[in-house]
Amino acid sequence: MMGCRARPRDVRTSCRGSPLALLIRMKTHLFGVWALLALILCPGASEEFFEVSVWPNQALVEFGQSLVVNCSTTCPDPGPSGIETFLKKTRVGKGPQWKEFLLEDVTENSILQCFFSCAGIQKDTSLGITVYQFSQSPQIWVSSLLEVGMAETVSCEVARVFPAEEVIFRMFLEDQELSSFLSWEGDIARANATIQAMEAGDQELSCLASLGPIEQKTRKLVHSYRFPPPILELKESYPLAGTDINVTCSGHVLTSPIPPVRLQGAPDILVPGEPAWLLFTAMEEDDGRNFSCEASVEVQGQRLMKTTVIQLHVLYKPRLEESGCPGKQTWLEGMEHMLACIPKGNPAPALVCTWNGVVFDFEVPQKATQNHRGTYCCTATNQLGSVSKDIAVVVQGLDHGISSTIFVIITTALGVVVITIALYLSYRPCKMDRRRLLYRQKEDDEEEESQFAVQQEKSTTHIIDSHLVE
Repeated sequence: MMGCRARPRDVRTSCRGSPLALLIRMKTHLFGVWALLALILCPGASEEFFEVSVWPNQALVEFGQSLVVNCSTTCPDPGPSGIETFLKKTRVGKGPQWKEFLLEDVTENSILQCFFSCAGIQKDTSLGITVYQFSQSPQIWVSSLLEVGMAETVSCEVARVFPAEEVIFRMFLEDQELSSFLSWEGDIARANATIQAMEAGDQELSCLASLGPIEQKTRKLVHSYRFPPPILELKESYPLAGTDINVTCSGHVLTSPIPPVRLQGAPDILVPGEPAWLLFTAMEEDDGRNFSCEASVEVQGQRLMKTTVIQLHVLYKPRLEESGCPGKQTWLEGMEHMLACIPKGNPAPALVCTWNGVVFDFEVPQKATQNHRGTYCCTATNQLGSVSKDIAVVVQGLDHGISSTIFVIITTALGVVVITIALYLSYRPCKMDRRRLLYRQKEDDEEEESQFAVQQEKSTTHIIDSHLVE
């Protein structure tokens, strides 16, 4: 009202006597009356809107440890209250609208119920308790040597942890945090990351693993080194046959100190900082020859080696050798044949064959007839020159081929018969001699048996005569 008196006359009249102000006052008085009647007639109406809460709203407890739980309500005059759990509990505090409990020896996951009653109405809320185990420090798996500029995968692993899916990892290379990929296997949690050293020297790799309120950190020192491959140089990579070639093998200048090198085919010098070299004359047979340059350094007590390889390509004119392009070839009439001619040369030569002055497609199989007889001329050409060769093709008739086959079969059969007869004849006299020997042995045995019988008869007669005399 003081504000209205301080304003001009027209404004004061508007504040006190406007219809809008009178309507607001009437609604306010009516609401107060209805609220008073509700409190008098329904004293428990306000209690229906009370809330029950529990702290903490999430519980992560280390295996075998304790947990303090607080249950509270907004009811001004609460009735019976408490918590329901199979865990060992002890009330450690109490207030008008709250109770606090100590849960001891928590060894397994569970759900706790916190309840309050207000004006005969009971409400409750639940708390999930998760047990974790985190007794081992994380382990870092990484090579103790890292090459500058090369990417390498490193792992940070925690074993015998529960729940493994709840472990949080943070990995660092010096002050740079690494992006990691998480995986789980039973009670093992693992984080993998890719690192790349940008300069030589010692660097610290660290891993921070946390589960609930527990954090554990481990560190590992890795040594970054710089060791580029050795340099292998050829005077010419594509020399002509007969050209003198100088091959040089040397350590890279970014390797400190410059390592000793070894060149295949060259004397072993192995003097740090000194290149190895080889001088020779390139021949056709050197085409495709590989040269290797090997360098070695010792880093942190470990012997490291790198090799560079270069292939030599010797250029030479085409050749039509007998092994790849026979000068005489025999075709069987009625059968499909191709003219066999493979040239040698570098660059690879192109081959053209003619027959009776007409270009012959030697890459397409031909059904041989007597018309294919004759001399073919094949020419191989590359950028260095060309070479030609005549190839005589003989077409053998099918009847001749069959006759030849029959002749071979008959000859073979006769040979088998002759060998069989010879073996039989050589075996038969031995068989006859064996029969004679058996017959003679039988006669000797019968004669011996006869003599033995006569002696037995004489002995018996003598004994009988002696008894008669007595």
